[in-house]
Amino acid sequence: MVKVNPKNDKKKCFQPTPGGIAYVALLRTTDKVKNYFETLVAPFDITGQQYNVLRILRGAEPDGLPTLTIAERMIERAPGITRMIDRLEAKGLVAREIRPEDRRCVHCRITEKGLNLLELLDAPVEEANQAAFRGLNEGEIEQIIELLEKTREAHEGEYTNEKQN
Repeated sequence: MVKVNPKNDKKKCFQPTPGGIAYVALLRTTDKVKNYFETLVAPFDITGQQYNVLRILRGAEPDGLPTLTIAERMIERAPGITRMIDRLEAKGLVAREIRPEDRRCVHCRITEKGLNLLELLDAPVEEANQAAFRGLNEGEIEQIIELLEKTREAHEGEYTNEKQN
């Protein structure tokens, strides 16, 4: 018969660290804000990432950008950037062009239809940006921006192709 030591029988309760608590809080907040944004753009038949591509291309007018540069500028990494551009092109929101000086590089430009869509979304997106931080005053928003930038800078080059080069 095996004797059980009552001291060993008690389960140790895991206590999360402040970093662990912050990490979970950040992910949960990100999920809530992303879901809210996705519901905002869904009636326009685009995703949040597609909106991001359109926003990037609007900022690159009138020259447009190569596909890989768009991928680098995305808020979230998008491994399927070519398929995403395909979908936006099929909707008439983006146009591709091959330039004679570099036929290997495909440039993308936002179309008039894409610009019109962004114009429709400008006000609702700004409202969503404000709503994402409701409950915080201007000083707290500036503080959270500063802290998030500091955290992001500490990770620059990690887990990306930058580290491999």
